[in-house]
Amino acid sequence: MKDTLHTQIPSPIGQLLLSGNEHGLEGLYMSPYSLSESSRRAHEPFADAIEQLEQYFAGERAEFDLELQMHGTDFQLAVWNALLTIPYGQTRSYGEIAKQIGRPDRARAVGAANGSNPISIIVPCHRVIGSDGSLTGYGGGLPRKRWLLDHEAGVGSLNLTA
Repeated sequence: MKDTLHTQIPSPIGQLLLSGNEHGLEGLYMSPYSLSESSRRAHEPFADAIEQLEQYFAGERAEFDLELQMHGTDFQLAVWNALLTIPYGQTRSYGEIAKQIGRPDRARAVGAANGSNPISIIVPCHRVIGSDGSLTGYGGGLPRKRWLLDHEAGVGSLNLTA
C-alpha cells in the first residue's frame, strides 16, 4: 500500500489541498475538501507544485511542468489529457473536446469526466465552457472558474476570498 501524502496552501481562490505520493501529484482540490484518514501531511514532495502554482497565481507561469499521477477510466484519461492541450488564456467547449478525442457524440460524457478531474487548475478543467460561451458547472464554484479565466485573460480579477 502506497503512502498518500498531502499539504495545504493558500491561494487567491482559497485554500488548496495537494495530494499524491513520492511519484507525483494525484489531486489538487479547492476547499471544502476532505482528507483520507490514511493520508499523512508532508510538504516537501509538493515543493515543485507549490512553486509553480505560486508562479501561476502571480502571472509568471502559463504552463505547468509536473509529474502527474492521473487515475481514471480510459475515457476520463483521454478527456483529462485533452484538457492539458488547451492553451493558457483560451477555452474549449465540451463538444470540441469530444471531437478532439474522437468521440463527437459524447459531449455530455466529456462534461462528466471534466467534472471528475482530480487535479484542478493544473489539468485546466476551468477552460471548458458551454458551446454558447457560457460558464457551466465547476467543482470549485463558478466564481472561482470566472476568477481563473479572468486571471488567464489578464482581466482585473475579483477579490475572491473563498
